[in-house]
Amino acid sequence: MKIFNSLTSKKEEFVSRIPHQVGMYVCGVTVYDECHLGHARSAIVFDLIRRYLTYRGYEVNYVKNFTDIDDKILNRAVEESRPWNQVTEKYVHAYYRDMNRLGILNPNIEPRATEHMTEIIEMIKALVDKGHAYQVDHDVFYEVSTFATYGRLGRRKLEDMQAGARVEVDSRKRDPMDFALWKGAKTGEPAWDSPWGAGRPGWHIECSAMSVHHLGDIFDIHGGGKDLIFPHHENEIAQSCAATGQEFARYWVHNGFVTIDEEKMSKSLGNFFTIREIFEKSQWKESVTSESLRYLLLSTHYRSDINFSDQALSEAKSALDNFYGLFQRLEEPAVESKELSDIELAGILVETEQNFEKAMDDDFNTPKVLGEFHRLRGILNKFEGKYSDQGKRKILKSFRKWGTPIGLFQVQPKDWQFSPIVITPPAGALGISGVAPVVIEGATDEWINHQIESRRKAREEKNFQTADQIRKDLASKGIILEDRPDGSTRWKR
Repeated sequence: MKIFNSLTSKKEEFVSRIPHQVGMYVCGVTVYDECHLGHARSAIVFDLIRRYLTYRGYEVNYVKNFTDIDDKILNRAVEESRPWNQVTEKYVHAYYRDMNRLGILNPNIEPRATEHMTEIIEMIKALVDKGHAYQVDHDVFYEVSTFATYGRLGRRKLEDMQAGARVEVDSRKRDPMDFALWKGAKTGEPAWDSPWGAGRPGWHIECSAMSVHHLGDIFDIHGGGKDLIFPHHENEIAQSCAATGQEFARYWVHNGFVTIDEEKMSKSLGNFFTIREIFEKSQWKESVTSESLRYLLLSTHYRSDINFSDQALSEAKSALDNFYGLFQRLEEPAVESKELSDIELAGILVETEQNFEKAMDDDFNTPKVLGEFHRLRGILNKFEGKYSDQGKRKILKSFRKWGTPIGLFQVQPKDWQFSPIVITPPAGALGISGVAPVVIEGATDEWINHQIESRRKAREEKNFQTADQIRKDLASKGIILEDRPDGSTRWKR
């Protein structure tokens, strides 16, 4: 298995520090607001990596933190006129609601910064004692110039960063590039006791202290969005390596951005969407499920930026409708004329599994995986129904097996909700001029099955006009009938 390492800027063979075990830390959210599409992508990417490592036989210890004390949280507390810790609880609950909608598995450990003040203060003390940090009043700053390889993750030279640095408001720092490890308390702010006075930690030191505490001085994978490469992850490397004398994370993994209709997501542009909005706004309700959104986000390689649009989401849902339509047909009894033998089918499935693992082993190449699944679907459609019941069960089991590490194909086929078929009646239909889509609703499974049975009886009695009218009535409600060679009829929404 190869993973692209942002630290070396190349794909590297993945070898875990401890055989068959993986320690992975991913920077989580600052809980002051609703999660947005960028958070969704990062969550899905690292859920995928965790799932696939498990599929490959690793025992994964996945740690993802909450930043639950920060300037943004304190500002939101003022805006909402509530205590800061009520703000964090509100948005932690919102986070879990959204992750559940996305089908994200819970990490093994979800530490909070406020629960690790002892570890944070101990790390800062180590940095001060080793000459990498200095105190000014009740604040403590990391001295960047003491870390010789600062800038290696983001491919930046310290002298270039210093030359381009903006003039800092805080003139007490020895260098504009130095960053806060500890912030002295301001009046009315929450504070914790420390050797430098009451205060709270800077953002960067939180992740270093929590990751080292839960995974050790050296662990396998550190991840997050590529916006965190500098300065957050750069600063993590500097302070962690300086404090422990060890190399810290061995593989750095970063996911790309999400754009909206080819534009950067921004509140000022009005194209900023939260996960909650995606699932609850009427414009997306027909297309969005946990699997369709995941399918869309996995259709582009995780390191590349991806464009979100109504059309892209609709196409993702349509692609899954095609798969689940196949799955529904696979649950029907096999027809007598069997053209694809179990031996031939087994060979096709083995080839698919090999291609699936080869693509995933190549830095989690999900677009190639999805292409492979479509290739298999095309082959199976050529032999529609013409394989044994045992073969059908094996196909369904295989899709569910391969879908587990990527988070797809986990819905029971009978429970999948197909996107409605928009039926455009001829001009003048429904008493209107021009054309208009039929409203599709109000058809229960029981009613549909009753109509199909009535149609079957009408056909037996050679009453084809009534049978045809029943088909039209069902179609007006978005129910499509497909008559099978064995005389049965299947339907889908």
